[in-house]
Amino acid sequence: MLPGMQEAEGVAMKLKRRTISTIVTIIAVLILLAALPSAVMDTFETGRIYLFSKQFITELPQRFTGPGRLRFILQPAIAILLGCRAGWADARAGRLPFLYALITDAANRKALLRDWLSAVRDLLAMGVSLDAVAQLLIYKQVHPGAAVVIGPVLICLPYALARALANRLTRLALQHPVK
Repeated sequence: MLPGMQEAEGVAMKLKRRTISTIVTIIAVLILLAALPSAVMDTFETGRIYLFSKQFITELPQRFTGPGRLRFILQPAIAILLGCRAGWADARAGRLPFLYALITDAANRKALLRDWLSAVRDLLAMGVSLDAVAQLLIYKQVHPGAAVVIGPVLICLPYALARALANRLTRLALQHPVK
C-alpha cells in the first residue's frame, strides 16, 4: 500500500470516529431536551427540583435494582479501562499523574481537561442516555438533572482515579524494571 493511501485511510477513520462521537453526543442532548419540558412542568406543579428533593434520595436505591442496573458495573469498568490506557500513555510521555496535574499545573489545565473530555465524551453521552432510558423504564418519566448527574458520576471518578493510578504505577515500573 502506498504511504499516501495509508495517511488518507487514517484521516478517514478519524473523521468517521469524530462523526460517530458527534452523533452519540447529539442523541444525548436531544434526549435531555425532550425531557426538559416535563421536568419544568413537574417543578412548577410540585414546587421542587427533583434532583434536590427527598423523592430523588428515596428513589436512588431503585436505580441499583431496576432495569439498567448492569450499567453500574459496565460504565465504571469501561471508564477504568480508558483511564488506564490514558495513564499508561501519560507515563510513557513523562506527564504528571492526571489528577495531580489537573490540580497543580495551571498552565496545562485546559489541555488536560480537553484531553479528558475527548476521551470520555462518548461515555458521558451514553451514561446520560442510559440513565434517561433507565428512568423512563423505572419511573415512566425522565428527570434530566438526575441523568446529567448520575451518568457522569459513574464515569468521571473511576476514569480520573484509574488514569492517575495507572500513570503512577507505570512510572514506578519504568524506573525500576523487573529483572
